[in-house]
Amino acid sequence: MIRSVLAGIALLMIAASGTFASRTPGSGPGNYGKRADVQEFIMEMVERHGFVARELRTLFSKVHYRQAIVRAMTPPPEAPVRSWQVYRGLFVNRERIEAGIGFRKRHGEALARAVQEFGVPAEIIVAILGVETVYGRNTGTHRVIDALATLAFDFPSRSEFFRAELVHFLLYARENGIDVFAARGSYAGALGIPQFMPGSYRRYALDYDGDGRSDLNSSPADAIGSVANFLRSHGWSTGKPIAVRAQVSGEAFRSLIDAGIRPVYRVVDLPAFGVTVRGGTGTPALPPDAGCALIELETPGQASEYWVGLRNFYVLTRYNRSSFYAIAVVELAGAIAAEAP
Repeated sequence: MIRSVLAGIALLMIAASGTFASRTPGSGPGNYGKRADVQEFIMEMVERHGFVARELRTLFSKVHYRQAIVRAMTPPPEAPVRSWQVYRGLFVNRERIEAGIGFRKRHGEALARAVQEFGVPAEIIVAILGVETVYGRNTGTHRVIDALATLAFDFPSRSEFFRAELVHFLLYARENGIDVFAARGSYAGALGIPQFMPGSYRRYALDYDGDGRSDLNSSPADAIGSVANFLRSHGWSTGKPIAVRAQVSGEAFRSLIDAGIRPVYRVVDLPAFGVTVRGGTGTPALPPDAGCALIELETPGQASEYWVGLRNFYVLTRYNRSSFYAIAVVELAGAIAAEAP
């Protein structure tokens, strides 16, 4: 069976090679197919996962180094201070709100099922897909194999992570009969409507529309179920609050900011640090013993916004490590829920 699967991959590679043979492989640091570090990687794939060395050498001889991907992953020497208001405006806007309302209406059945099975609110699932790709409109145009190889072998600061993702991508391609040269995604190698990295694709992607395969590129239902599965697998608590706005006074609250986004403090501890949860209509009551963290959202020239993030907020940051990202999801979800029928 293994040999038959490998033979299928070989046929896919041969078919793809005809499409890309006219291109010059391995610009920049050299032909990946001949590099010693890539040869070492190939032998690891042979020994650990049963790949055929000759086939992988052929594959990597057609992989391209992409300097643009390295530039995109490298912050400028003097990066400007991030602006929460600018970031928010990119993701919490009329386009995404209206598109989210339409998406929720079209895929209500899959969303209702995901809510029932995983306990994740429909508006949170919809908001993540809206922030990531505007519901599949912008899934990325980079060849995933180029992106992952470039970052695995020519981006030293994160090479270990991307090398592992390259392994997952090759396994994913073999398991699903995917043409590795046809797969497109972000400059970091993320795939599909929810922008899963290959490792997350293999761990959390679901066949939610019942067609026999997990297709995050063209199946909104699969994307919905997979996002809910990801969040639940990372500890999402059904019916629990995510984040609430806060006010601060004095300077003691700075120690909470410095502690990071992991919910290591308790709600009952907040007043001692000069932090007050802002009440109002719709603000949930927070259990005194609930774990929490204080989040600062900075905008140059303006006062910062402060939020208290609970356990579910931390789960959102497992999808994307940015506090800006998680609060944008929360606010977009709130706007969609407020306007959706």
